[in-house]
Amino acid sequence: MFSAKNDSALKTLREGIRFKTVAHGDKTHLAEFRLAKGAVIPEHVHPQEQTGYLVSGRLTFRIGDETFEARTGDGWNIGGGIAHGVDVLEDSVVIEVFSPPREDYLALSR
Repeated sequence: MFSAKNDSALKTLREGIRFKTVAHGDKTHLAEFRLAKGAVIPEHVHPQEQTGYLVSGRLTFRIGDETFEARTGDGWNIGGGIAHGVDVLEDSVVIEVFSPPREDYLALSR
């Protein structure tokens, strides 16, 4: 699969949180997120492993019982089934890979 840059593909997940599927296959799903300062991703759990990279901005992650402040250039991995949430401290751009793919996000991308 090849995907050309297309900002019109961005979908709103909730206020201040937009995303698009960049590419996906049978085992992985690459997504871009654009997060507005002040947005909150509430604590949630999903079965997919999630690996991310903060392209720009600043975020506070709540992962299980730990808190981690991510700055531009930082990366993370969250295992499947682990509760996590995010507070957006600055406008941010995030790239994440989910394995297996997130069918809920793929459905929104169609």
